[in-house]
Amino acid sequence: MTNRQLEIINAAGKILSSEGLGGLTIKNIAAEMQFSESAIYRHFKSKEEIILAMLNFLAVDMQERCQRFLIKDTSAQLQLEALFEHQIKHFKAYPYFVSVVFSDGLLEESDRINHAVKKVMNVKYQLLLPIIEKGQAAGEITNEIPGHNIVEILMGAFRLQMFKWKSSRFTSKIETDGNEIMANLISLIAHK
Repeated sequence: MTNRQLEIINAAGKILSSEGLGGLTIKNIAAEMQFSESAIYRHFKSKEEIILAMLNFLAVDMQERCQRFLIKDTSAQLQLEALFEHQIKHFKAYPYFVSVVFSDGLLEESDRINHAVKKVMNVKYQLLLPIIEKGQAAGEITNEIPGHNIVEILMGAFRLQMFKWKSSRFTSKIETDGNEIMANLISLIAHK
């Protein structure tokens, strides 16, 4: 992805955060960037291409960033807490990624966008499952619940926190509230 494409994605993200999917048009992106519409079309063929680029960038960035961030020699519980804390901090710095994943009607836009959203969720799933399974094998995390179900519970709780934050127009205390909920949930799955 070129620097200009990243700038376009950032501008699109700002619009998504403030105006929602309905406000995301090539015309509005061009106005945000003080470009002509034709300048945007040189980099992306359509609004759908911009949304796909945002989602694909998020998936690749999350995979690379979280893999580098994880400390393999710590307990599963500490890895999970650190991972969610890191994700919350990242989304607080770039709230438009939350906007794109939680935009009303986004999944109905196209099958390609639906597939890209699923790819983002799958990246998170593939990051969490090995941590959970390692924790279960080491006796740190309960074996009473299958690992894949624990991942879905954690992801659901995290998505709820992001949704609540987005619904507050990013004014709620996501770092405090989100980290507290995730830490409490992680303690619930810890092997007693």
